[in-house]
Amino acid sequence: MGIEIERKFLVAGTKWKNATSTYFCQGYLSRIKQRTVRVRIADQQAWLTVKGESNGPTRPEFEYAIPIDDAKELLEICEQPLIEKNRYVINHDGMDWEVDEFLGENSGLVIAEIELDFADQTFSKPDWVGEEVTDDPRYFNSNLSARPYTNW
Repeated sequence: MGIEIERKFLVAGTKWKNATSTYFCQGYLSRIKQRTVRVRIADQQAWLTVKGESNGPTRPEFEYAIPIDDAKELLEICEQPLIEKNRYVINHDGMDWEVDEFLGENSGLVIAEIELDFADQTFSKPDWVGEEVTDDPRYFNSNLSARPYTNW
C-alpha cells in the first residue's frame, strides 16, 4: 500500500519565490474524505491519484501515470473549479519543500508542504514557513475545489 506522510504550512513573505516553478492543473472526480480521486497535469505529464482518509499527516495514496489526452478529457468532467497553481520546489537543510502558489479562485493562498518518511520525523523549517495547517481541512486541495480560498 502507498502511504503519504505530509505536513502543510502557510507561507510568509516571498523569499521562497527564487526557485523555478511548474504549472499544475488538477481536478477531482471524487472529494469524499474517505476517498478522493484526483486528475493532475503538470508539464506534459498526467496522473490519476486515489487518496484515503487522513489520519493526522498520514493517509493511503495510490498514484498512476495516465496519457495526457485522457487527463484532459477527465478534467472536463471533474468538479469545478479546477485547482490551478504554480509549484516551486525548494531544498532546505537536505529536504525538499513544495510551495504551491494558488491561482484562479484560490489566488492569494500560498502553502508549503513537506513529505516525510515517518509521521514524527523532525525537520528544519525555513524562515518563510508559518503556521501549520496540516489538520485544517479547509487547506486540502479537494476542499479548495469545493470552497475556494477567495470565498472564505
